[in-house]
Order: sequence, then C-alpha cells, then structure tokens
Amino acid sequence: MKIIVLGAGKVGKALTQHLSDEDYDYDVVVIDLYAEKVESIVNQFDVLGVVGDGATYDILMEAGVDDTDIFIAVTQSDELNILACLMAKKMGAKNTIARVRNPEYLKQRSFMRDQLGLSMIINPELEAANEIRRILLFPSAFKVDTFVGGKIELAEFRLRENARLIGVSLSRLSKVSKTNVLICAVRRKDELIIPDGNFVLEQGDRIHVMGQHRDLVRFCQDINLFEQKTKRIIIVGGGRISYYLARQLSEHGIQVKIIENNAKRCLELSTKLPDATIIESDGSDEEVLIEEGIESVDAFLALTGLDEENIVISLYAKQMKAKKTVAKVTRTNFMNVLDQLDIDSVISPKNIIATHILRYVRAKNNKDDDSSVKTLHHLFSDENDDVDAMEFIVTPQTSFLNKKVSEVKLKNNILIAAISRERGFVIPKGDTEIRLKDHIVIITTDRKICSLNDLVRR
Repeated sequence: MKIIVLGAGKVGKALTQHLSDEDYDYDVVVIDLYAEKVESIVNQFDVLGVVGDGATYDILMEAGVDDTDIFIAVTQSDELNILACLMAKKMGAKNTIARVRNPEYLKQRSFMRDQLGLSMIINPELEAANEIRRILLFPSAFKVDTFVGGKIELAEFRLRENARLIGVSLSRLSKVSKTNVLICAVRRKDELIIPDGNFVLEQGDRIHVMGQHRDLVRFCQDINLFEQKTKRIIIVGGGRISYYLARQLSEHGIQVKIIENNAKRCLELSTKLPDATIIESDGSDEEVLIEEGIESVDAFLALTGLDEENIVISLYAKQMKAKKTVAKVTRTNFMNVLDQLDIDSVISPKNIIATHILRYVRAKNNKDDDSSVKTLHHLFSDENDDVDAMEFIVTPQTSFLNKKVSEVKLKNNILIAAISRERGFVIPKGDTEIRLKDHIVIITTDRKICSLNDLVRR
C-alpha cells in the first residue's frame, strides 16, 4: 500500500512513526516545504521524502500521487490540506484524509465528505477534547476508550493503597465484585501484561477494565475507587481544546473556568462560551491559581502550548489537592517519565489523531471492508511492543462464525475481551458462541491484525 503524508510537523512525524512501526510493507512518501524537516524524517524512518509545495501539480506528481492508495494532508493550514486533498483525488489518489481544525469548517464536514470526496476529516483538538470529556465524566478513571458507539468502555484505573483488589488473584475477582467486567490488561511500571487467572494485583498497578458504563461504575464502588461526579474545573490555556471541551461540559452542567493570558483570545472565548468563566491572567502564577480556587476544584486541566508548563502546574495542582489533573503533552519522549509522576491523565492530540488514521489505514489494507477494524485504541507502547484494543464485526466471511470461543485457535498474545450483540454485552467464556453481526473487542500485541480472520492460527 502506498501512502503520502503532506506535512512533516508534529502530527506528520507521529503518523510517519506509527506507519513505520507497523508490520506491513507500506510505501510512505513525506512531503514538506522545508528541506530540514523532510531530511530529519527520512533519516529517522524508512520513508521517501519530497521537498516542495504539496498543493502543486509538479510536487504531487513527483511524489507519485497518481497511484497512491491514501493521501493524508496534516499541515498547519486547513485550506492547504483541503486543496491538496482535492488535487490528489483528481490526480488519482484513491482515498484522501485532511486535518481540519477551524470550528467553522467542521460545520461543513458532511459537505466536504459527500460533495468534495474527502474520505476522512480529522481534528486533533476536537478529538483531544472528546477524550478529556470522557475522563471527566468518569472521574474514577485515568483514561476511557469506547467501542461499539459507546456501548462498551475500556477504562484505566490505578490501584491505590486502599483498593480492595490489592493481593487478589484475577480468578478471585468475583469474590470482590459481582459486576460483569473483565480486567484485560495490567500496566506494572514499564510493562503491560495481558494477565491470566493466576495473576495477582499489586498496589500501584494500572488496570484496564472492559465493561458497560454502569458495570464499571459499580465495579469502582466495590473495589473502593469510586469518586464523586465532577462539578467544577479549572482550565489553564484558552486554545482550541479548551473551547471544544468547555462547550461540551456546559451541556453536562459542569462549571468551567478558563485562565488565559491573551486579552484578545479571552474576549473571543467570553463571546463564544457564555456559560464559562473566562479569566485574563497568568495560569502559571501560584497566587492566581489560589485566588481562583484551585484547592476546591474537582479537576485541573493544563492545556497551554508548553509541555513543561503543563507538567509543572499539573504537579502543583495535585499538591494543592486537586482531585484530578490532566496535562496536554506534545513530545512523546516525555511519556515514560510522566508515568512516574503524580499526574492522573496525559493527553497527546497528535497521538490520538495518528491512532485514528492508523485504524483507517488498517481497514483499507484489508480487502473485506465489512470485517476490517472498526475501532482502534493504543493501550501501551514501548520500544519492543504495542498493545492495542481493537473492535471488529463478525461477517459471513469470518472463519470461526458459529463456533465456540474454546474452539477458535487464536494466535499468541490475543485475548477476546468482550462481545456486544443486539441483546446485550458478553464477557466471553469458553462456551460462548460467535454469532453473525457480533461486535468483538480484542486485546493484542500483534501489529498485523486487520480483520477477524487474522486472529486465527493458520
């Protein structure tokens, strides 16, 4: 499969890295106006580079757009991304993806897809806001991923010293909680484990639990991790993520206070967000944070454009007893360090978008689109392994249709974690039968999984 990435900035580089890490022979070409950016990516990853304006005919032809399977435009300019995708489509690219960040353009999303032929429109800030919203609406969790249109959730919790699961083996989970959930992965220090029934949980473990929302809430109550509903939050930084998030949270009756040091941006936000409180001040100033009530908020979000500032003020907020802290971090080389710090949730917009595009690429890599991956979430990444949670739909082409789970010869390092069907949600057991139109969620370290038939040992 041939893929062209227009834009060698943060999102483009993250996307190129994800594509290079895949166990498929993708032919990737990166286009950017600046030679040093292209040279840096070409030297770091096994890709080709073209220097020039990606919205011009000559540069697109040089990159080979006429026989490209997927063209992805992720430059800083919405207009350039849209124009480049239109040209690429006319010149022969089979599928086109555009990064569009302006809220006004997003109102025309359906028009751009249906009338202009764009296959996918992505917005890093909006997707980041969606992820933060899920975390705030489920305050016991550090991260919440959804499947089957929100019917199934995969939530991540940290086992604090008072958690009732410490020292408990997974085979005895039903003695602690009768809820219909599955602990499908455990992060312990620098390792993520897909556990069996003999695995014993320890303090500090971060557990990934699959289930329906009501069962996950009840599970938190049973193991002494339940926290009250979020009512008041402070956001430092008035960028696009803050705008999208404040608009969403106001619909849930959550009081939002945004601290932004740019007077013009404060005026814009106060006009667009009448239900939020906008403070023109320096959100990194200790006196300002105390004056605005950091000690009494349910959640504190650091969403400025500086990673270091977000990390420092999140740590300060935790010290001041903020119940939940969320920090936006762009540079991925910080991630392993952040796991050791007392920050509840870390959001990386570029990684969120890279994962969305990767799901689309894997789907297009599979000839039978009906059985290709529908949802993809990264649970853990290091130099050796990626652990993914993936959703598929059972079709007539599925090789183990109408078979029991115990009869399916799965490849190594694959766990069938959940099944959603018309009449409910199932934590699969050996005698669970795979039915037509079932939504199946799996946990795996195998990067070559594109369809359900890829799960089976040949």
